[in-house]
Amino acid sequence: MKKMTLMQHFAELRRRVLWTLAFFIVAFGAGWFVAPYIQEFLTAPLIDVWDDAQLLYTGITDGLMINLSLALLVAVMMTTPFALWQIWAFVAPGLHKNERDFIVPIFVISPILFLAGAAFAFYVLFPTVFGFFIELNESAPVPAIIMPAARDYLIFAIRLLKVFGIAFQLPLVMVLLNRAGVLARERVVAMRRYAIILIVIMAAVLTPPDVVSQILLAVPMWALFEISILFMKK
Repeated sequence: MKKMTLMQHFAELRRRVLWTLAFFIVAFGAGWFVAPYIQEFLTAPLIDVWDDAQLLYTGITDGLMINLSLALLVAVMMTTPFALWQIWAFVAPGLHKNERDFIVPIFVISPILFLAGAAFAFYVLFPTVFGFFIELNESAPVPAIIMPAARDYLIFAIRLLKVFGIAFQLPLVMVLLNRAGVLARERVVAMRRYAIILIVIMAAVLTPPDVVSQILLAVPMWALFEISILFMKK
């Protein structure tokens, strides 16, 4: 392979950054058009458990800000894999085969785990938690009108999707640390009880202040922790 000069490396990096920026702009434009459908999709779990569902727009610019926020979210989600591919294409020629074999599974498995965590939150957590909150509010001892702000709800929903997507990266992190010789399987097994306590604390911090959502995050993380041990080398 022909070696590149420093200036050629900078030119190649600049080209890939510009391609990523252009992709982001196109993705943002696409996100603007699909933002109403994403809003409808994200509010579906709430509407399904709430007969008289109504979301409140507290300001005249709420519709614009929601569309911008969702378009930005779409652009980031679409651009991230493209950007990672550009980074990989830039650094891969300088890596050894064993280094490439170590990194490639990360690019493949990490997005899958993130989507699995977000799907778990959307299809399992959301109906349970929203049903709990609606039932609790409707049974209030005083007359009450339930009308959450649309922006607050979307921020809440997207935050939970991110939390579960990141939490589901636990097996990948543990296995990679083990394969790199940093985390021994025997030590993880010996520290299991402390790890479970840490998982419970993390679930309490990362989720809303209700027991249901905390349990629904802690239990899958515990299961993922146990599964990770099976894939760790002795």
